[in-house]
Amino acid sequence: MFLARASANIGTRARVLNQTRSSLRCFSTRYDHDLFNPSDEHRILRSQVRDFAENEVEPQAKEFNRNEKFNIDLYRKVGELGLLGLTVDPEYGGAGADAVSSCIVHEELSAVDPAFCLSYLAHSLLFTNNLNFNGNQEQKERFLPDACSGKRIGGMCMSEPAYGTDVLGMQTTAVKNNKGGYTLNGQKMWITNGCVDDDTLGDMFLVYARTATEDTPASRSISLFLVEKGMDGFSLGTRIKDKCGMRASATAELVFEDVHVPAENLVGEEGGAVLCMMRNLEIERVALGAMSCGIARRSVEMMNAYANERKAFSQPLVNFGQIQRYIANSYAEFMAGRTYLYNVAANMELEHAGNRLETDAVKLFCTEMGKNVADNAIQVLGGNGYIGDYVVERLWRDSKLLEIGGGTLESHQKNMVRDLKSLNKID
Repeated sequence: MFLARASANIGTRARVLNQTRSSLRCFSTRYDHDLFNPSDEHRILRSQVRDFAENEVEPQAKEFNRNEKFNIDLYRKVGELGLLGLTVDPEYGGAGADAVSSCIVHEELSAVDPAFCLSYLAHSLLFTNNLNFNGNQEQKERFLPDACSGKRIGGMCMSEPAYGTDVLGMQTTAVKNNKGGYTLNGQKMWITNGCVDDDTLGDMFLVYARTATEDTPASRSISLFLVEKGMDGFSLGTRIKDKCGMRASATAELVFEDVHVPAENLVGEEGGAVLCMMRNLEIERVALGAMSCGIARRSVEMMNAYANERKAFSQPLVNFGQIQRYIANSYAEFMAGRTYLYNVAANMELEHAGNRLETDAVKLFCTEMGKNVADNAIQVLGGNGYIGDYVVERLWRDSKLLEIGGGTLESHQKNMVRDLKSLNKID
């Protein structure tokens, strides 16, 4: 009886084990899915943008960064390619593309000129994408076709001289007036595309302003407005120059003095802009992570090539363990960040918010990674890495801003810990 029962149990365990092995064989099947180019359309997009970046963007990068000039002609060429309205609905002149597509473009442009890419981001995401998902039909018909074509250049105004991370504390106000619109007063700081040269404003901006009294909940106190160059009282305060990096991207302080904004330029409902802000911050942070990946990829390529060509002590640098450590660790960190980035992007729906934890986390990881990899590249190149001819010093300088803009590292850490409080287990 005992042997019969034992034999039956052994037979049962054998069947279970065989079923488990069979299941594991199913799970171990190789997938052909390319995370970085999940469709033929994505693959073609990357190929086209890389070709444009290497042949059109790369040759001008050193000159325009050195002279702190924004290349408006190159910007218009990007419009001709259909990239300025990448995520915009086709009916307004856009391509209707997804977050992965946005990552591809930002990675490829940033690999050759992060400063130009930053201006692209401010226009294509902070203005154009923002209006596409938050504006009404009349506003989109009025502004988006020129934004997508490159006829006009846009930006977004959130930060102020005394309010950056503390964005809901902003002091710029929009008060209803007897003309049926709003009177806008205040200053906005660090505005990418705020100007196109030392004296000329950008064309159009989405401006966040306070429309409620101090006793109104913060989540209902901010509204969003369309403001155009030429409105009385709207002026360029100063162009901010002599920056550490991103020198070919124009940054400005903008001033609003009793600017009349028509009621039809209110985007969404009054007091409803916090949701618009948070939804657009998610794609902005993913794109900034993609820029960091572009910087890291180029840095890995350059240190790898240099270490194989440069000789010391009668042998290639790549033969030395210290150099191998820089290259190997940089590649591993780059691929980790890039994989995380595209995984997050693949699961985003641009019309919906709710991805704060992952978008904060991917920007936190990738921006630190990008700066560290660029630093490693300088170390591998030695003295050559410290001069402009070898590009990596510019990549390193440009990479620092990505740890600040779109949310500081510290703000990401704060947001993530707050969100993780409600998470008991990680799937």
